[in-house]
Amino acid sequence: MAADRCNEEDGGRAGADSDASDSGRWQRFRREVDRQFFYSLLTGKKGDCPVQQKQLNGVDVGQLEENIQAIGKKPALAKFQFRASNQWVNGSHNRSVIKGFYGVGQEDATRTEPFVLEADEPPVLLGADRGPNPTEHVLHALAACLTTSMVYHAAARGIRIESLESHLEGDLDLQGFLGVAEGMRPGYQGVRVSFKVKSNASPEQLRDLCKYSPVHDIVSNRVPVTISVTQA
Repeated sequence: MAADRCNEEDGGRAGADSDASDSGRWQRFRREVDRQFFYSLLTGKKGDCPVQQKQLNGVDVGQLEENIQAIGKKPALAKFQFRASNQWVNGSHNRSVIKGFYGVGQEDATRTEPFVLEADEPPVLLGADRGPNPTEHVLHALAACLTTSMVYHAAARGIRIESLESHLEGDLDLQGFLGVAEGMRPGYQGVRVSFKVKSNASPEQLRDLCKYSPVHDIVSNRVPVTISVTQA
């Protein structure tokens, strides 16, 4: 009977190991299917996506190069539309929800849950600090986009980044927001960004990569904004 129990236990362990192995194979298969599907969307080709990956700075450089080549052949794939919906809660507290976007020639369906962003003001500005204020969200967006742009373009050029951090400051005069000083702009009068990077590239090379940041372009150049208001 003891031998039978041992055999049962061994069989149970073998079954569990087999289940774990099957699960691992299934996860790898699903990742490869996702990779093949994305490649086919970009290139219009079926099934010949290279499996071998080259990682640099956490970026799949092989896939990045394939995407660049595919967009070069079919520029329409580069057209994206991002969206956000916002709802007022109370006072200065409001909430944005972000989920769907359009890109690579179709509506994205990979996000199953939305991102929720809270915005408020500190007590000195009559808020309750339920989240960063909108101008702080702008600093976050700028920092995040500059960082991503630097990392991606560095990877494409074979530049290794070991660590990267940034600090941002924005100067704002509330007289513009309050409308009590003619000619005073409501927004930032200036923004300063300082990076601390450990890399095999020079600071000049890394700073030059920031020019590819979409958010840096948005805050540095005039962008048409259309505002419409309807009765609820």
